[in-house]
Amino acid sequence: MTALDTDVRSIKGIGEERAKALNKLGITTLSELVSDFPRAYDDRSIIKETDELIVGESVCVVGTVATAPTLSHISRGLDLVKLRVFDARGTMNVTFFNQSYVRNQLHPGESYVFYGRVGGKIGQPEMTNPIFEPEESARVRTGQIVPVYRLTAGLSQNMMINAVKQGLRACGDVLPDPLPNEIKREYQLAQSRFAYENIHFPQSYEALEIARNRLIFEEFFVLSCALERFRAKKTQKTGFAITPAKLDDFKAILPFTLTGAQERAINDIYADMAKPAPMSRLVQGDVGSGKTAVAAAACWNAVSGGYQAAFMAPTEILAEQHYETLGKLLTPLGVRTVLLTGGIGAKARRETLRAIESGEAQLIIGTHALISGDVQYAKLGLVVADEQHRFGVTQRAALTEKGESPHVLVMSATPIPRTLALIVYGDLDVSVLNELPPGRQKVDTFAVNESMRKRINAFIAKQIDAGRQVFIVCPAVEENTEEHTDELKNVKAYTKELKTVFPQYNIGLIHGKMKPKEKNEIMTAFASGEVNILVATTVVEVGVDVPNATLMIVENADRFGLSQLHQLRGRVGRGKEKSYCVLFNSSESDSARERLKAMCDTNDGFRIAEEDLRMRGPGDFFGSRQHGLPEMQIASFATDMELLKKAQTAAKNTLIADPELSNKEHAELKKAVLRLIEKNEGTLN
Repeated sequence: MTALDTDVRSIKGIGEERAKALNKLGITTLSELVSDFPRAYDDRSIIKETDELIVGESVCVVGTVATAPTLSHISRGLDLVKLRVFDARGTMNVTFFNQSYVRNQLHPGESYVFYGRVGGKIGQPEMTNPIFEPEESARVRTGQIVPVYRLTAGLSQNMMINAVKQGLRACGDVLPDPLPNEIKREYQLAQSRFAYENIHFPQSYEALEIARNRLIFEEFFVLSCALERFRAKKTQKTGFAITPAKLDDFKAILPFTLTGAQERAINDIYADMAKPAPMSRLVQGDVGSGKTAVAAAACWNAVSGGYQAAFMAPTEILAEQHYETLGKLLTPLGVRTVLLTGGIGAKARRETLRAIESGEAQLIIGTHALISGDVQYAKLGLVVADEQHRFGVTQRAALTEKGESPHVLVMSATPIPRTLALIVYGDLDVSVLNELPPGRQKVDTFAVNESMRKRINAFIAKQIDAGRQVFIVCPAVEENTEEHTDELKNVKAYTKELKTVFPQYNIGLIHGKMKPKEKNEIMTAFASGEVNILVATTVVEVGVDVPNATLMIVENADRFGLSQLHQLRGRVGRGKEKSYCVLFNSSESDSARERLKAMCDTNDGFRIAEEDLRMRGPGDFFGSRQHGLPEMQIASFATDMELLKKAQTAAKNTLIADPELSNKEHAELKKAVLRLIEKNEGTLN
């Protein structure tokens, strides 16, 4: 039996060129080959007689070649091979375009299985370019459910099917099986070999489902064990207990009343920080639910206990906004707040660093500049990461390492589906802000197409003439690509076009290629009311609070994720005036219409997040690969939640009984867990 780590070139038919093509797909060994599961399946198991064929269906027909195939050269570059096949019930015409070689592969009097789409007329069926195999052969392409694999240049479906078949034959007896026998019995899961053989070449749809369940459970089980072990090591750290500050003192300085959800979250945080183990808490709330006030209470608690608090925001604009807001809020309590970003001058930076190191600076607000090597904290007691999904896990870890096991509070305005939060934030206690503060407006949302452009332009003018302001957001593109440059020109051209449509208004433009100082100037002008319309790409964070902005227009909204659209919509509705969001749909697809309809139907970020996850999966959902989850081979965080819950329960019970996985029956599981942790080092939460 061949070892799993054997090079794929050991398989017949895979030379250097095909091996290079497989390498592009991340396949170098037999283990990786047989673990590259099909992305879809063609049902070629249905076989019909010629008189049962229905035009338009794709089926198999077993037919005998009646006469020798004829080859015709119709024109330069166009060859036709034609033949007729028959069975006991009738005949069928078969045509091949530009496949002259089949004339020598199909012999009169011999029977073949043809698979293809039925054309022609009732009683005169025909197939064009069907797949075929001799009836008596060991068939792999017809008469069964056939796998469809992801490909790259130099590979075909036939090559992949043949390679996987050989791979399974070579290493079938040594396939990995990390599931302990007691788990397989308890959850009625198939053996490893059955699962691998039927995920690739299912005997039936029932066998395919059994195989999928086994492999999905296995993937979630190994991941859950890896995360449990990873997190157990984190929770072994000892921290320091902070005596809770008087919440009444904090409430007394607020210009508003806390919601019940805010007060519950603050009490949770104070209770966590009073324990000798480091707090790990996520405050998750919809746009405008009041997370900043909760973070301010946490910072005040750390400072009143004699510690420093560091507040990390993803952009300079947001860091400056928090500096203004929190500085103003906490000054009456005697808190000294400083700002540390890449944009401050050398002299100001030196003074700020000195204040941080001496302990004079009690609340330090900044960007990733907070984790620079020259930043030394006197007594760091609390780390707050805002819009946490915008940071890599390693950036958050680097900030916590600036102190001795400080308490950690992460905040997210992207509501994360509760099912996904189960595993993404398994190490965090979660506080959900599910009440909006008084005065927050429901934003009316409309999905429109280009035919509504004139009416929307009139509505823009109406809003501005009433003293309001407007956001117009264009689709995001990745930075440092040719496409980005083209998109940038488009945004500039669009801004020029708007200036001809609205010559009476002041229009500003902000995009990712601008220097921080330029961005800040434009955002300040917009916040102060000097700019009537702000055109922005989402390369830049438009999270500045502008209560006077009442209209958000998103161009090509079909190119955005629902959660991202919900974030953009949250930039309006922050003042007392009625606010609106208009989504221009440039796609004709039903899925785009369905997605935008979800935006129009609800303002509930959690419902939108569930829908977004269902439609797009976690990688796209978060907008980046920074959510601390490894790529899944077969499991889906969007659709396999029941199996996830079962696998998590099984993983917890297994680790309670054997925390180090040192028992003999857990040897394979331990190997799989260590492999997963090693492969995803620096990204697991």
